[in-house]
Amino acid sequence: MQEPTQESEDPINQENPAEESSEQAPQEANEAAEKPTEEEEIDPWQALELEAAKWKDQAIRTAAELDNFRKRMSREKLDAVRYGNQSLLEELLPVLDNFDMGMQAAAQEEGSMLFMGMQMIHKQLDEFLSSQNVEEIPTEVGGDFDPKVHEALGQEASDEIEDGKIIRVVRKGYRIGERLLRPSNIIVAHNDEAADAASNDQ
Repeated sequence: MQEPTQESEDPINQENPAEESSEQAPQEANEAAEKPTEEEEIDPWQALELEAAKWKDQAIRTAAELDNFRKRMSREKLDAVRYGNQSLLEELLPVLDNFDMGMQAAAQEEGSMLFMGMQMIHKQLDEFLSSQNVEEIPTEVGGDFDPKVHEALGQEASDEIEDGKIIRVVRKGYRIGERLLRPSNIIVAHNDEAADAASNDQ
């Protein structure tokens, strides 16, 4: 007897070509998505333009920083010339104070040779201070008190000077350029009537 031949293989072991093609399709799609097309690639000229723009911006920033550095150095150099003698001038101010007191004492004999000689020295000192860009702070009796350039040492009762105004200058003040070299020492007027009126208003 002949054994029956196996006409077909087990259907379980057979591969389904439809399933195989369906599995390969998403994989091929992913590979195609990962590979950039020629249209999506960056144009070399565009890349060069971006690089040039970046270096141009950096060059502009560097030029601006260099310009600011030059201006700062020029300003510091100018300040060094203007205020280089500030410490020396500060030490000279007490000498000027003593000289002014000597002038006031010598003024009692205005016709004397001593007074005339001191006047000449005083003129030379004023010219020296002017050459160093030093000027006296204007302070007048009856003027307003300015805390930026005045230093109040106290108050003094007065019926003639308005309350809060300058009644007396104790020591002159000076400035060099825009810098305060020394404030003016002053006494401020105190008016009792004005104080009483202010207290009544409260």
